[in-house]
Amino acid sequence: MLENTADIIKQISLGEDSVLELKTVKFSGDKITGPHRNSMADELAAMANTHTGVVLLGVDDKSKTIHGIPQNKLDIVETWLRSICNDLVEPPLDCVIRKMPITAKDGSEKVIIRVDIPRSLFVHQSPGGYFRRIGSSKRQMKPDVLARLFQQRSQTRLIRFDEQTVPNAKLDDLDPKLWKRFRTVISPTDDQEFLEKMKLISGDEENILCPTVSGVLMASDAPESFMSSAFIQAVCYRGTERNASYQLDAKDITGPLDVQIKEACKFIERNMRIYAIKAPNRIETPQFSMNAVFEAVVNAVVHRDYSIYGSKIRLHLFADRLEIFSPGSISNTMTVGSLSERQSSRNELLSSLLARCPMNVNAMGSQRSFIMDKRGEGVPIIITESAKLSGRRPEYLLLDDAELKLTIFAAKQPHGEN
Repeated sequence: MLENTADIIKQISLGEDSVLELKTVKFSGDKITGPHRNSMADELAAMANTHTGVVLLGVDDKSKTIHGIPQNKLDIVETWLRSICNDLVEPPLDCVIRKMPITAKDGSEKVIIRVDIPRSLFVHQSPGGYFRRIGSSKRQMKPDVLARLFQQRSQTRLIRFDEQTVPNAKLDDLDPKLWKRFRTVISPTDDQEFLEKMKLISGDEENILCPTVSGVLMASDAPESFMSSAFIQAVCYRGTERNASYQLDAKDITGPLDVQIKEACKFIERNMRIYAIKAPNRIETPQFSMNAVFEAVVNAVVHRDYSIYGSKIRLHLFADRLEIFSPGSISNTMTVGSLSERQSSRNELLSSLLARCPMNVNAMGSQRSFIMDKRGEGVPIIITESAKLSGRRPEYLLLDDAELKLTIFAAKQPHGEN
């Protein structure tokens, strides 16, 4: 869209439409007096809620005149835009802001600022409410339209969230080392055909191939670069209180999901205690069953709701318990009470990809050859292994219908521990 200067000048002459907004920037000293911050936020959010769009700052929308922006004001405008995207739009907008030289009708050289707004994975709210772009103007969304948009951009849509394309991600962002591991002897030999068949890439609204959510999560080195909450926050505390003063260890665990699973398990294994007694032979008792820990981490990673902006998996280790918080409600019609009896997957594509990843954790007692087995045995293993070790059944709790909390209780310290 508007790839070169000639295209931009031609489009300016035609005026605004569904995907182009023109704005003159006015100043009083170093302060921007127009357009208003809230109005600008509404325009940007409206485009993100509709489709990919472009805003050109420094162009009059009525006369189509290119006024440009003074060289010494360019950084001020860029900072102003970033503040609007981050502070006035919820969830924040991830836009591409560029300074572009352009020739005006009178032959003079001007500089404008171009803002590319990708079609978003989320529904954005701005100061004026929820807007969408219709032609060259923005319109408040009626309740039925808003509800439909939320449905389209959530787990309930026909195309699952983990199969959706990721704005701003490019094919080159996928690491061949990571996606080639999913190949089998019967896979297509053509790389593009294989990636499309595996749904690691797909066509966006303009039919341009780009990575999907699953592609980014499983085949990029840094998924958090595209989906800021796609990581695990792990913290180990001394004692039983969630208090920063008692923090012993902390790590933000990033990388492809199979790596996150491995590193999260290593974090727990490194920080948990091993009790040992001589009776008369040495007997070691770990605080937690690593088999149960592995299953709990896998479930959190594969079943979390990646469409919720700003919510990461949280793993908190205490002296008496392990707590794992996974974003999202329970999928489909399941309840907390039925977790051990029923099977359902929010992210079918992610599940199938992890089922091709070899077991990468030394989980004592596990019979797994691959990270996922898709047989629904994870929760029963978590419950039985943990209860056997601690004498207490793990507890699941749904918080505000938005986050699932699992508490695994630690084994009690045996008498005569060394």
